[in-house]
Amino acid sequence: MGIGSKARRLALLAGMAVCACGVSAAEAAEKHKIFLSMSFIGNDWQAEAANMVKAMASHKSMADKVDLQVQVAGPNAQRQIQQINAMVQAGAEAIVIFPISPTALNQVVKNACDKGVKVFAYDAEITEPCAYNVHIDQEEAGRVTAEWLVKKLDGKGNIIAVTGVPGTSVDDLRTKAAKEVLAKYPDIKIVGEAVGMWSQAVARTELSKILATRSWDDIDGLWMQVGCFTANSMQLEAGKKTSELLPCAGEGSNGGRIQMLPEGTEVEGASSPYAPLGAPRISYASPPYSGALALTLAVEALEGKDVPKKTILPLPVVTNETIKLCDEGTWAEMKAGCNAFKPSLVSNPGWFASIFSDQTPEIGLAAALVGQPEE
Repeated sequence: MGIGSKARRLALLAGMAVCACGVSAAEAAEKHKIFLSMSFIGNDWQAEAANMVKAMASHKSMADKVDLQVQVAGPNAQRQIQQINAMVQAGAEAIVIFPISPTALNQVVKNACDKGVKVFAYDAEITEPCAYNVHIDQEEAGRVTAEWLVKKLDGKGNIIAVTGVPGTSVDDLRTKAAKEVLAKYPDIKIVGEAVGMWSQAVARTELSKILATRSWDDIDGLWMQVGCFTANSMQLEAGKKTSELLPCAGEGSNGGRIQMLPEGTEVEGASSPYAPLGAPRISYASPPYSGALALTLAVEALEGKDVPKKTILPLPVVTNETIKLCDEGTWAEMKAGCNAFKPSLVSNPGWFASIFSDQTPEIGLAAALVGQPEE
């Protein structure tokens, strides 16, 4: 299938909603009732992760096993607690959850476990011992990226730090590990810090505030949980040349990865700033397939299989030396190592590119974009 036809197919799929609706009461009764509990959804990662959970639930290997229902609590632990209680009362057999706090949900999670409900947290962590957790080593993510930035700056310089969603284990652990690395180098100074909420739009707002009192010339590098794409774009808007872009340690957005490609690389659909710039980067990610994998493991646990309480996912790390463009975005291509997608396939530069896992062959590019499983 050519790239144009692939893009058209995905565009058509974008109009299709994937949900566990339209089944009869008898059919639903034969399935495992599983809830997806989402917290903050105001960023591309959360939407993508939800797409992949829904795609997994609708895959032919899972569709006759799972009755998936989705609820969104927002960044409010008390509301998430109330919703979990309601899920248990509604007969949930398992809950797949992005927890807004590692500890605030412990009591309600324990109550759910006591009633036989399997609780699987993805990406962020729940510390209640009965919960299952599926995530990367968040401290490793903070440490590796900070070490890269230190090396790039030869141990000295002024940097800006943009963190994630406060209170989550993801943000706490990444930020703690990064600052521990940076603290070893007295000639590196954090001259601006902001809460970025894992959002390109919020990153732009917060960087604009910081730059109201200083210029890009006062800054030597950036450590950003999300926002390197935006930071590069803002530097170009301010008149910097591509050769002057600051080193940025940050997230795995597709826009940021396209910018990492050597300037002049021909990429279908590319247009500055969503284009190859040769931007100095290290790009990592909490892979958005973690929720879908958590759903798979929840079903296995309900079927009586032995599932580990903690599943640590490999940390996807890409540098300018290892960036590799996907041609069509097929699952086989990703398995072979491509890690960035043409803008003609992925129009949103904030979309996260680390979607491949050999543990989840049921979901690929269409799953992440529009909630459609592999055939």
